[in-house]
Amino acid sequence: MEKYREIEKSIIKKFRKPIWSKFVKAVKEYKLINENDKIAVCISGGKDSFLLAKCLEELQRHGIFKFSLEFIIMNPGYNEENLQKIKENLKLLNIKAHIFETPIFNVSKDSDNPCYLCARMRRGYLYDYAQKLGCNKIALGHHMDDVVETILLNLIYNGSYSSMMPKLKSDNFENLELIRPLYLVREEDIVAFSKYNNLEFIDCACRITKSKGGKRLLMKKLIKDLEKYNPDVCKSIFTSATNVNLNTIISYKKQDKKHNFLDDY
Repeated sequence: MEKYREIEKSIIKKFRKPIWSKFVKAVKEYKLINENDKIAVCISGGKDSFLLAKCLEELQRHGIFKFSLEFIIMNPGYNEENLQKIKENLKLLNIKAHIFETPIFNVSKDSDNPCYLCARMRRGYLYDYAQKLGCNKIALGHHMDDVVETILLNLIYNGSYSSMMPKLKSDNFENLELIRPLYLVREEDIVAFSKYNNLEFIDCACRITKSKGGKRLLMKKLIKDLEKYNPDVCKSIFTSATNVNLNTIISYKKQDKKHNFLDDY
């Protein structure tokens, strides 16, 4: 059996409970994919997006309705070593992808807030390329740990309670929607999948984050520390976004309109 077939088999057999079942649950629960969707699967080169690509291929083969996939890789300025590794993994996993160049790393490196600018530029380039391919959705490889880290980042640094949504409609690109099918999958299970199949992916390729560290890395360390006291802390924080009691909230925003508890007191 070819290597990529063994990897595909491991997703629905060995990792059926921690990965495949949770992936399918998210697709169904959040209604992420519809009949005749054309989805641009965004591959960054890391473990999460490559797993997402294979899960969507499996769903396309065995799902109950038809949809199509386009695999796209945006090169923000990777060094040659990282770019070559991505191409090797595309071949290993039998994925045919569109690769396009952007100047994101060079443009954002001199910004006062390079991470924010990089993220905005990445999203814009991905939406634009997906639209040119005729796609109506783009799929990103964010997982449950990313959601929890986002909640903590907003609490600690922004003084707000704000989560990462399983799907979003684009404000700037008409009829385009972002989906996150790995929303319920834990990062540790993606790591286990990679190790089981002897797969090596690029890590964070950002020169700034690698040299200075980043707030998201701090959140990962914070979660690890909290898990010493409560092993289910990640699940609890994630669940909090689905269990908000507005009767105990002083104020909240909906569609940019602010509501205060005194309005109905």
